[in-house]
Amino acid sequence: MRPSVALLTILLLSGCSVLKSTPQPPPAPASHAVEINRAQSTGLPRLGSVSVSVRGSPDDAQRALAAKANAAGARYYQILLVDETTVPGMWYGTAILYGTAE
Repeated sequence: MRPSVALLTILLLSGCSVLKSTPQPPPAPASHAVEINRAQSTGLPRLGSVSVSVRGSPDDAQRALAAKANAAGARYYQILLVDETTVPGMWYGTAILYGTAE
């Protein structure tokens, strides 16, 4: 029984390292908002968040989030969620908006 408890503990602890991300620099700012990942958001000021609900596909929701990020004047955005709602063909998405590091 003890070896299985030790093995389980080791597996759980090694799983925690998967969630830890090493900070990475964001790409250079462009004339439009650029999508970044969690590791690239370190040190960037958070401007807020946006959400969309669109009919179509997951790509339509991602494009709508990018358009909202551009309209808000954000330099970067991180998509948190794109998921289909209970209505078939209707997609919901949320993203965090970031500015440039000073």
